[in-house]
Amino acid sequence: MKLQRKHVLAAGVAVVATAAVAVGTGLGFADSAPTGQSVCPGSITFSAEGGAPAATSNQFPVGTRLRVTNLDNNKAAEVTVVGPSGSCVLLNSAAMELVREPGKNVIRRNVVERVGGAVAQPGAGRPDAVGDRPGSVSPPAGRPAPRSACQGAITFFDEAAGPAATSNQFPAGTRLRVTNLDNNKATTVTVTGPSGSCVLLNSAAMEQIREPGKNLVRNNTVEVLR
Repeated sequence: MKLQRKHVLAAGVAVVATAAVAVGTGLGFADSAPTGQSVCPGSITFSAEGGAPAATSNQFPVGTRLRVTNLDNNKAAEVTVVGPSGSCVLLNSAAMELVREPGKNVIRRNVVERVGGAVAQPGAGRPDAVGDRPGSVSPPAGRPAPRSACQGAITFFDEAAGPAATSNQFPAGTRLRVTNLDNNKATTVTVTGPSGSCVLLNSAAMEQIREPGKNLVRNNTVEVLR
């Protein structure tokens, strides 16, 4: 009788545990943590773009849905790629607010996951929409712009140092000239380490070329100096 009672109790515990797992999964707890390897290496930063949470990318087409998780506070945001940029993923202001830590403009420890399929965006693929895309380059009249070594918009990260940059394309020590084609201001920087962007300027470099109040340089060229 005692042996039989032990089997009954064990079976009851197993049923309760199975039910608890089923309830937890139904509530979404099982999906709250990153499940795989990040599809974007390096730090994540943001642009001053307004609107609902969104992102731009040089790796994923318009309409791609991404989940970005800040591993330092376990906050996550799901965003849709709305255009090209110079980063694997560049969040806009609203998306960054969802995942950032107070006072920090860079997420160094992160996981980026691709979620589901692409969502069609209005105007995607229209030839007349090319000039409106983030990062489209229109050189000043009468002077053709040199071929840029990086495509898309350029932004920056907050760092108290002399003008410099990080990159996912060029090794440390590479010298780059970055020109803002909207005001013809240029800065020469040395790559000091890796990031999630083709070129990500630091604060001092951005101050040398930015237009007042703008945190993004859309029309630009990046040249590798020998």
